[in-house]
Amino acid sequence: MAASSRFASLGLLLFAAHFAVFLASAGAAAGSSLSSTFYDALCPRAHDIVRHVIQDARVADPRIPASLNRLHFHDCFVNGCDGSILLDDELPAIQSEKHVPANKNSARGFPVVDAIKSALEKACPGIVSCADILALAAEISVELAGGPRWRVLLGRRDGTTTNIQSANNLPNFFDPLNVLQQKFRNVNLDDTDLVALQGAHTFGKVQCQFTRQNCTGGQARGALENLDRVTPKVFDNEYYANLLRGRAQLPSDQVMLSDPAAAATTAPIVHRFAGNQRDFFQNFAVSMVKMGNISPLTGSAGEIRKNCRRVNRRGY
Repeated sequence: MAASSRFASLGLLLFAAHFAVFLASAGAAAGSSLSSTFYDALCPRAHDIVRHVIQDARVADPRIPASLNRLHFHDCFVNGCDGSILLDDELPAIQSEKHVPANKNSARGFPVVDAIKSALEKACPGIVSCADILALAAEISVELAGGPRWRVLLGRRDGTTTNIQSANNLPNFFDPLNVLQQKFRNVNLDDTDLVALQGAHTFGKVQCQFTRQNCTGGQARGALENLDRVTPKVFDNEYYANLLRGRAQLPSDQVMLSDPAAAATTAPIVHRFAGNQRDFFQNFAVSMVKMGNISPLTGSAGEIRKNCRRVNRRGY
């Protein structure tokens, strides 16, 4: 027993060392501008403020953690992690990404982001970007649901435009495996990242019109189903067990096992994560950091929005 405990401790130490090296290299890849300590001097309570707002919000709406995590995903896959998904219409200059099929009546949690931004502006005006709010909110949401923690790299600035063409090409619930793999490769994410990040479907809900059953028993198309029907509010590896039983809710999840090409690509990773929650948690954390490093705006690029829903007026 003592020997196994020592081996477990050694494994955790080796992962911590590996993850520290990864964080350092990730920061270098992002132009050495992102850092987990970015706000330590200028807004030291940033993490605590974000956490407090989310804790309050999930009392009234238990779906909020999953929704906030999804916002970060849908932000980073379009124009990079620049907060563009948060922008409202300001036609003709800005057409909101909220209206594209992957987001319309689906992406949610925007009032919670507003509340986080308001609290941060009171504590440290003009310091914390909306893009970083999404990154922090994703990590805190996962951790509050029982999932892993990771050191969020910070220092992103906010974009001043949207990209409707890219938003229309977000990974969607009906993509076949090869399309999903290509969309992930387009942002320098590999098959392990794909399987790990899809694991975020272990919590939250989805409209039945997007499920493999496509609404049953006279359900309205907007009726909500748990993504994980076993532990729907907990971030764990039960999602992968569901895949092994052929019970994934989404077509884009089950294809990671059922597609003919899966046996040599994604299926072995699904089996790994189904059998080892620690392995899933470690890889999910690494993949979230990688995703958070997709084309961030840093330095003097972009801006720090005063209101996450609109770009600053001149003079800010």
